[in-house]
Amino acid sequence: MDSKKLLLSPIKIGERDCENRLFAQAMECSDADPEGNPSDLTLQRYEKLFKGRWGMISLEAITITGESRSRLNQLEIMPHNEKALTTFVKRLKEINPNALIVFQLTHSGELSNPDFSRRVTVKNLPGMEGDLITEEEADRYIDQFVLASKITQNCGADGIDMKFCHGYLGNQILRPYNDRKWKYGGNWQNRSRFAYDLYERIQKEVGNKKFLIGSKVSLWEGFPGGFGSAGPNSPLMDMTEPLDFLKGLEERGAQYFVETIGNVRSSISFVEADNKHPYLSYLHMYFANLMRQNLKKETVIIGGHFSAFRDGNNKLLAVTKEQSSIVEMGAQCIRDGMMDMIALGRQSLADPSTPLMMIENRDGEIKYCTSCLDCLELMIRQEYIGCPTFNPHYRKIFQDMRERLGIVKERYT
Repeated sequence: MDSKKLLLSPIKIGERDCENRLFAQAMECSDADPEGNPSDLTLQRYEKLFKGRWGMISLEAITITGESRSRLNQLEIMPHNEKALTTFVKRLKEINPNALIVFQLTHSGELSNPDFSRRVTVKNLPGMEGDLITEEEADRYIDQFVLASKITQNCGADGIDMKFCHGYLGNQILRPYNDRKWKYGGNWQNRSRFAYDLYERIQKEVGNKKFLIGSKVSLWEGFPGGFGSAGPNSPLMDMTEPLDFLKGLEERGAQYFVETIGNVRSSISFVEADNKHPYLSYLHMYFANLMRQNLKKETVIIGGHFSAFRDGNNKLLAVTKEQSSIVEMGAQCIRDGMMDMIALGRQSLADPSTPLMMIENRDGEIKYCTSCLDCLELMIRQEYIGCPTFNPHYRKIFQDMRERLGIVKERYT
């Protein structure tokens, strides 16, 4: 099959039909209103994605609590947000009823910003110290995640993306570094208990087979003691626990996984490769393939980190321009059985109409992400986030920010 036709071909996720194999990643853009509801700016962003004909779209890192969060204007999902979120989803479904939308549920844990919220931690990492979470608090977080899942369903969304990646709370509990003696620490049985109990509760209390349940998972955090390492202080990569984790979630009802690696605080290069290091994208293919080879055929694997390939105009040597585009590289990964769908994050900011342009054979009009990471700089500064390169609104925000604060010295969130 032609590469573009392959990416635009339908796929089944659980009991849902997905129009194509293009997934719009959850991109935190920090533009909620004071109550954590979607603002007009939030709605404008997602309207563009729905008009853009993505097969599935993930609503960005929506927090289950306002107490501990990483973004000043972060979307929230609690009972007081249900009405606004219902209106939000209804409006989007009116634009494109075929697009699937899942809510990425999160708790920031040690990545919570102490300037405006409470930083909590499973076990203090140097430079990331906070209040140690009690067992009672962890159990309360499970209750809040379950409630958020029910609100997601009530709002008319198609499912959830439980966040176990990039150093946020779900990821923190899993890592071998969490060797603290408590209910959710120490041996693997304890460290996996939080996620497994959570999935079982969600399955029981949501009770709808058509409601999608999946997770974005960092198989390797990329630092000693992080998830995917051989021990609490080991720098050695070991996939034993990550693969067991994926299988455990699959047994408990996971219908899809979004591949990723890295940690936004300590190893962000693996999360957000800049235009000088596009080769890091190939690492993601390895981990997506690892997922694909170890899980059931019907479990959908969504591979990430494709924005760097652009239209073939990139800095990759030893690969022809024609072979190294998003379309060709993505199709090859699907054709070769490494994954079932491809995820685009920064590209979805650069041009939310990317799939529509492909459908209408207007590929030459697509605006391709330059991997400049100016969007990341907006995130670090707690500004509204978008693409300064192609969107004049965010370009003005970026220019004003630079005038006030200068160039950011360290790129991590």
